[in-house]
Amino acid sequence: MTRAMTPQTKSGSSGYAGRMSGRLALAVLLLSSLAACSSGAGQQPGPDSAASGGASSDASSATTPAPPASSAAAQATAASATARLQQTMAGALGSLTAGNPKPGTEQITSALTAAGVPARSLEVSAGRTPTGLEVDSIEAASVQGNDCVVGQIREGKVSMTVLPVLSNGKCFVGAPA
Repeated sequence: MTRAMTPQTKSGSSGYAGRMSGRLALAVLLLSSLAACSSGAGQQPGPDSAASGGASSDASSATTPAPPASSAAAQATAASATARLQQTMAGALGSLTAGNPKPGTEQITSALTAAGVPARSLEVSAGRTPTGLEVDSIEAASVQGNDCVVGQIREGKVSMTVLPVLSNGKCFVGAPA
């Protein structure tokens, strides 16, 4: 004898369907409560909303405040100082390479300090390798605020760039030449 299987359902709220619909209703209630809290629907009007007629302005909270004028002025001053140093170094290195397309470390140091670059912030790479060979290029850099103004001489041509200062406060990695 075989017995046919028929699904059994329980009626009332104590059955499976009743438990699931109760859980679903609870989940919907929680989600709608969270949505109301995050949108501010249930918040009391504050002193600012009384002055604006009770309406909240999302545009005012979405805008970011403008930087203080002193901060913008300080950034402009720093950029100007970096640009002046870049021009000074480019001019000095250009004049130096006009007479000598492959100047040495000492010549570069002398030319840049004579042009007004502070010696304490000046770094110049080695002009020779540890085995005594001539290098392909030589670099000079000077710290100006948070910037490193770097000049490179390669094949008698000068190229300039501005990079961020390293975490150690220098422009070059490694021991000085």
